Amino acid sequence: MPLAVRVPNPSLPSVRLALPFLLALLLVLGGSGPAGAVDRPVVELSKTQAGTGGSVTVRGSGWRPRTLLTLLVCGQAEPKRGVTGGTNTCANADGRAVTTGADGRFRRALPVVEPPVPCPCVVHVATVTGAAAEADAALQVAGHAVEPLPAEAAGGRLSLLADTRLRGSGGLLTWFGSPPARTLVVTVGNVGTSPVKNPVFQVGTAHGVYAPEWQDQRWRGTIRPGGTARIELPVELGAGAHGDYTVSLKYGGKVLAEHPWGVGRPWGVTLFWGLVLLVVPAALFRAGLAVIDHVRPRRPGHAARPARRVRMPVARRASAEPWFAPDADPPRSSGT
Repeated sequence: MPLAVRVPNPSLPSVRLALPFLLALLLVLGGSGPAGAVDRPVVELSKTQAGTGGSVTVRGSGWRPRTLLTLLVCGQAEPKRGVTGGTNTCANADGRAVTTGADGRFRRALPVVEPPVPCPCVVHVATVTGAAAEADAALQVAGHAVEPLPAEAAGGRLSLLADTRLRGSGGLLTWFGSPPARTLVVTVGNVGTSPVKNPVFQVGTAHGVYAPEWQDQRWRGTIRPGGTARIELPVELGAGAHGDYTVSLKYGGKVLAEHPWGVGRPWGVTLFWGLVLLVVPAALFRAGLAVIDHVRPRRPGHAARPARRVRMPVARRASAEPWFAPDADPPRSSGT
């Protein structure tokens, strides 16, 4: 019977150390496979052309699990450029919402309507809560006007280079309900091959889980290829706004940055109304008493009655003569 002899392998520890590097190399080489495509949101339509009054089925994959999404038909947009005019070019009133499943997929029927601007059109899907993510799918709306998209600066692309921050603070007027205002400061760089002149950014503010409200803001200047620029854009909320907000910056249909903004409650307004509720009733009460005292009928002779004089007590002097007492009768003479 042959004997099995186990010879120790001195290189086994080195093999264990090299195993993670081999796995990393395999992941890099296979990065273009299906594993890399799962993290990219994808939107597909049941048909690419439909008329108003109909509907299309929108399917999506690669989204975060249990995430609320909005589905909109938008004009002046292309999948490669996104929604160039923001959500103002979308049929917001006829949009739909859907929540992704545990696998990051969803399926939802979307009515086909004409957007407020001409086509080319897309079905725009974007997240409502959490980190921003969006994807578009081309849709031809039959019978709707079509106009070419505005020319895009060839090769000019902006990318975020530094963290976003909000500059400024609240004051006394904000404490009393004045609109909170800040300045959004970002540093961007032109990673394209042509300059970007007077870029138009979109600044959005979202309260809680609601979708942001976008506002176009033009930055005056030119960013040359390979150059950087510090962008400062004003941000303002409505009067009396308070709570947790998120400020977003979008350019070219893509979200560049997001920054949280916690707005304190305007306690000055609460204090003002508290004083009003205390002072006004007290003033009305005093005014009512004054009116009642003025119109109250007086008793006859009350006004002509002289003031009563207060008599001070007089100390009685102890004496043997009784006639010195105030109430004593004078002594009678013996002859009467």
